[in-house]
Amino acid sequence: MKRYGIALELAHVPPLDPDFLPLHRFNQAFLAEAREPVSIAVERPGGQISVCRTFIRSVGAMRAADRFYIDRLVKTLLWMKGGFRIYVSGSRAVFHFLGETYGPGGKRAFDSAYMADVFEHPFEVVWAPEPPAEREIPRATGGHLDGCRIGFDAGGSDRKVSAVMNGQTVYAEEVVWFPKLNADPEYHYAGILEALRSAAAHLPRVDAVGVSSAGVYRDNRTMNASLFRQVPRDVFEAKGRDIYIRAITDTFGEIPFEVVNDGDVTALAGAMSLKDTNVLGIAMGTSEAGGFVDSQGQITGWLNELAYVPVDAGAAAASDEWSGDIGCGEKYFSQESIIRLAPRAGIPLDAHLSPAEKLAAVQKRMEEGSDAAAQIYETIGVYLGHTLPYYHALYGCKHVLLLGRVMSGRGGDRIAETADLVLRDEYPGVHAALTLELPDERFRRIGQSMAAASLPATKGEVGSIC
Repeated sequence: MKRYGIALELAHVPPLDPDFLPLHRFNQAFLAEAREPVSIAVERPGGQISVCRTFIRSVGAMRAADRFYIDRLVKTLLWMKGGFRIYVSGSRAVFHFLGETYGPGGKRAFDSAYMADVFEHPFEVVWAPEPPAEREIPRATGGHLDGCRIGFDAGGSDRKVSAVMNGQTVYAEEVVWFPKLNADPEYHYAGILEALRSAAAHLPRVDAVGVSSAGVYRDNRTMNASLFRQVPRDVFEAKGRDIYIRAITDTFGEIPFEVVNDGDVTALAGAMSLKDTNVLGIAMGTSEAGGFVDSQGQITGWLNELAYVPVDAGAAAASDEWSGDIGCGEKYFSQESIIRLAPRAGIPLDAHLSPAEKLAAVQKRMEEGSDAAAQIYETIGVYLGHTLPYYHALYGCKHVLLLGRVMSGRGGDRIAETADLVLRDEYPGVHAALTLELPDERFRRIGQSMAAASLPATKGEVGSIC
């Protein structure tokens, strides 16, 4: 298997996707003969800066392998860390390449426009004679268990809510909904209100509300979220930005609340469950959500949008309809992967079914012992086994918590077992350093909403993850 003249060999190949080429393996092979230093830094609000020092193979003009490596690296940094400004040091060729790539009409114009919107700042690629100093500002959140709380988890195919009293869940429900298909935010608002009121009916009072939601949030405002993909821009600005703020205050008045990306809440759920830190949470649901709790038990404040972090370096990698890019996590670690692979396994799916219903149909076959369905989950397990070393290199995590609807039932078990086998056989060092964690079935499905309830602090309370 070759890509840009770089040869790779895999002992474990996804049975339904033989052209899959792990980006981590490509990077390792590329860097083995790369000697020309280059530094890339990304800046976020508040002067937060993340720096990556690496190498390319060419001196002067970039070759195809250099361009591919840099393109995938910067894409990873932006969607992992977030940023409105890229600093380039060490290579003028890389600087000019990224300026064109992220400029108007460039190959990554979607990404630069997204970041400019999220951070409310024009996107820039600038030359720096020396890379800027790194500056990270993580924050402690979650682990608050006092009183009567509601945790709401807004996914793309279902919404989950939990009523929690002094750390004990007294009520939880899951409801199918279709936020990605609705252009009227009143649909979203009504669904949020219904969930909040359903949970409140099982509590004597409501002291605080925590929200776990797909997308990017700053100061509890929705900066960007695929849940509102169909909502016109002007309508989103008027009714989408503050939708959770309005829903909570309209229902309960002025109480403590917090809205956090669902990936970070996944990681928080893992840290609370394991009573440990350095936890990467991956929720495989409508999309792929990622979050990280660092060694101090804090949330980093990074985007952690693993759905748009590249994982497949193959020329025939799966394409994402939203960004137009190929090979990114959403198509490999979500219900989209199940739906994409089903025809290859010989499993027809009724076109009239919703994505959640298509997933349920495959899950049903898996529970019935279908070999075809097992191939789908084994394929995702191989994807994961080859991708976890990349995530480990990026985060330095020692636990990976796997949650979400895709991880439910026998299919989720097959994914985890296969990933563990790939790690043991092909990445023994990572296998020794990393532990895969699968909570019980109930926690896999609604763990995020339970953890979300612990997000806001009430007056005088100090949280404790561990």
